[in-house]
Amino acid sequence: MIIALYPGTFDPVHNGHLDIACRSAQLWDHVIVAIYDRPDKSVMFPTAERLALFSEATREWPNVDVVSYSGLTVEYAREVGAKVMVRGLRAVSDFEYEYQIALTNKQLAPDIEACSFMTSQDHTFLSSSILKEVAMLGGDISHMCPPHVHEALRQKAQEREAKQQSL
Repeated sequence: MIIALYPGTFDPVHNGHLDIACRSAQLWDHVIVAIYDRPDKSVMFPTAERLALFSEATREWPNVDVVSYSGLTVEYAREVGAKVMVRGLRAVSDFEYEYQIALTNKQLAPDIEACSFMTSQDHTFLSSSILKEVAMLGGDISHMCPPHVHEALRQKAQEREAKQQSL
């Protein structure tokens, strides 16, 4: 059985992430979506919420599990027996960064392969940062993410608005 690890922050999951997860699930026996627990960047959703949002989006995919992890990604990949680490590429700028990461990971774990998927054309512009910004400004994100993520972002926007009004 070949296990693929799809690591990321996923703050929050969007249709581009789901496209990569779905395509991975078609290629490998088991896909573990690994939500990084301690990102260097500021996140809108705590780990438990990011995990719940991605889990809900993939609940009907029998060979996909969603977990959280911390520490070095290649060490976690070894721990779960992953032979492949999956990443998504949207633009040339992603390639340069992902190439550096892939080469570093290959030095640390030569037994784990890197596989990068080019995003589907419909999602080339999409990032979690853009999704959050459009949602916070009241834009229509219904075509960018699953309905439950849309609702979670709507609630965050309302909380933010209420907080600003109370100041």
